[in-house]
Amino acid sequence: MRALLVVNPAATTTSARTRDVLIHALASEMKLETVTTEYRGHARDLGRRAADNADTIDLVVALGGDGTVNEVVNGLLHEGPDPERLPGFAVVPGGSTNVFARALGLPNDAVEATGALLDALRTGSERTVSLGLTKGVPGTEDEAVPERWFTFCAGLGFDAGVIGRVEQQRERGKRSTHALYLRQVVRQFLEEPHRRHGVISLERPGEDPVTDLVLAIVCNTSPWTYLGNRPLYASPEASFETALDVLGLSRLSTPAVTRYATQLLTSTPERGPHGKHAVTLHDLTDFTLHSKVPLPLQMDGDHLGLRTSVAFTGVRRALRVIV
Repeated sequence: MRALLVVNPAATTTSARTRDVLIHALASEMKLETVTTEYRGHARDLGRRAADNADTIDLVVALGGDGTVNEVVNGLLHEGPDPERLPGFAVVPGGSTNVFARALGLPNDAVEATGALLDALRTGSERTVSLGLTKGVPGTEDEAVPERWFTFCAGLGFDAGVIGRVEQQRERGKRSTHALYLRQVVRQFLEEPHRRHGVISLERPGEDPVTDLVLAIVCNTSPWTYLGNRPLYASPEASFETALDVLGLSRLSTPAVTRYATQLLTSTPERGPHGKHAVTLHDLTDFTLHSKVPLPLQMDGDHLGLRTSVAFTGVRRALRVIV
């Protein structure tokens, strides 16, 4: 097997020595080319190169966090999904949360995950998973925004604002920890100008619009994220076998936040946040989020700036994953 290993040297939970051990283990089982990323977007460029050379590359492995995974996937699918033609994809988790890898059932430890990957390769174990795709909306100021794939979640509004704050702190030298995220959640809540009167609407073909949402969380799988080792289920029915699920909240008053935060922290695969200010939608193929004012957008935990309109498509059987 001919494989390309994309290594993020800034991955927060793997040392250089650990990465060397993992590379050696993988190279013992396949013809391996290893490339270390050098700039933002490099992993996407490498994924694109692999897609364009699918006749000589059988597998692309991402060693890093969810951001590295997202970049590689966007490179692989730059001309659209084609699981039968494109190289297979595999993940060795190296970030602080690793939602995509863990949602696939991989261990959160990089060494154990490498062992699981080698076992999967020996037995030919793979699955073809769904992905989410976003693009600009014709006739809006965001119509020229390029298409972008996401693997596990996207969000418009509050949660994207939290991620933006975390990224600002990381640029100032702070470590990405769960405590850092929790502090930014509190600050975002205290400074959120639209928490009592939402400005987001969700439109889908053949249905009445859902209006006045404060936030919209779009899930491609479940759990939505992890707090340490605790999985959090925003949309418990979301799955790699279906299209997209949405959790929308129309109020973030102090009592509402307390209620929904408690529900999220105690969520299970059977039940997530619920109540009169919560909207849950399952298995949506096409829909659009509009906002009356520019709001932050995130995909796979990456803050992408402000948007007023985003079109979403849930694409089934989009990516072949070795797992």
